[in-house]
Amino acid sequence: MAKWVKFFQVSSSGYYSYIARYEHREKQKEANKAEIKRIFEESGGTYGPDRICGILRRNGKKASYGKISRYMAEMNLSSIHNRHKTRSLTDSRKARGEGHPNFVRGQTFCKPKTAVCSDITYLRSGEGWVYHCIVKDIVSGEILGSSTGERMKKELVVEAFLNAQARHGLTAGTIFHSDRGSQYTSKEFSEVLAVYGIKQSFSRVGMPGDNSWAESFFATLKKECIHFKHFATRDELREAVFKWTEGFYNTVRVQERLGYLSPREYTRLLTEGEIEKAA
Repeated sequence: MAKWVKFFQVSSSGYYSYIARYEHREKQKEANKAEIKRIFEESGGTYGPDRICGILRRNGKKASYGKISRYMAEMNLSSIHNRHKTRSLTDSRKARGEGHPNFVRGQTFCKPKTAVCSDITYLRSGEGWVYHCIVKDIVSGEILGSSTGERMKKELVVEAFLNAQARHGLTAGTIFHSDRGSQYTSKEFSEVLAVYGIKQSFSRVGMPGDNSWAESFFATLKKECIHFKHFATRDELREAVFKWTEGFYNTVRVQERLGYLSPREYTRLLTEGEIEKAA
């Protein structure tokens, strides 16, 4: 040791102080990496550096995006997210005229369950396709209701809405937004909404971005729950989607736009007037 003290022209106390600081930094680094790995694994491998940074900061810890990214790279932790383009399933060719207003475009909604959106996607099982319809709250992102079926009929969207209505009691005046697919423009579905005083809204023709809330959810669902997995039966697939939606997405999975809270926690805090403290 004396040799290196003399070589670097530092005092013995300075050298030992440096060693102590170095060892402390290394221990802190390992502790930080362990915490990052824990958060990553609890997310099912879905969180990237941005969400992990948000969670650490929300918990009162310092976290920089660059450092979190570097630590994740060192541990070979990479989010399963990859961008994929999706195509619309619903056919709006018969609903291209007037009478299909868009009540959400350019609007800002502040309270949960004042505006919801809906869409349909398809999921593959060993027994064949499963069509999945959701009703999503535009403010919180929470999935309020859903339904699945082997065919993409109007009954699919009716069931999803009634499921959301039974669980959350959407009030008269709530906006229900969707594309112009025949399932949503059907007389039967419009009559169901009218019974509860729900105001129906539609995306513009050829503008899937008007319903980006639903598109975003389906992209996340497929990346985090469906892709790279095999479901032998439709029931197995339905169970996996239900568990992921209710056991993770609605209740645990944090979102940056919600101040790194889950949709249900965000709704609770917003309703109780505590959202500024949480965010």
